[in-house]
Amino acid sequence: MSLVPPDPSQNFAFILRQPDISSSRNDAARQSQGTVHHRLEPVPLLNTNVDGKIKVQYALTQVKGVGRRYANIVCKKADIDLGKRAGELNSDELERIVTILQNPAEFKIPAWFLNRQRDIVDGKSSQLLSNNIDSKLRDDLERLKKIKAHRGIRHYLGLRVRGQHTKTTGRRGRTVANKKK
Repeated sequence: MSLVPPDPSQNFAFILRQPDISSSRNDAARQSQGTVHHRLEPVPLLNTNVDGKIKVQYALTQVKGVGRRYANIVCKKADIDLGKRAGELNSDELERIVTILQNPAEFKIPAWFLNRQRDIVDGKSSQLLSNNIDSKLRDDLERLKKIKAHRGIRHYLGLRVRGQHTKTTGRRGRTVANKKK
């Protein structure tokens, strides 16, 4: 896609124009890449419908567990142009993205970059995505409650966990007893 300066009669800042695909060089490149979607519709990716109109790096952040930095490194490892829209990705590129997202260690993404380091159960570092984040968080809280750790007790009682003061703040949502005079 290329940006074209606007016509003075229109109120748009820029107009998006599809690239000219009439040349034989572009046709050969498109055939080698596989099918290309120019509809820019939502793209299904890891149980999430990713918006096809935005650039790949920012579209990946719509998947739970993927931030901008992780999306950037995934795009670089998959050799995907950062200027490309998510709807323009072909099936091969989508498969590469999914494999890198699910197996970051195989593509030499460092352990300090991942969101689950040295798991308590198996001791491995991994990147949790979509529904796995919720289940692991729930398991961690259940484990803390079971061993009666301070954090687990605070979670169970519905109190602040991270050392905040509770005397004056956070009073909304709780019932207040009537004072006798």
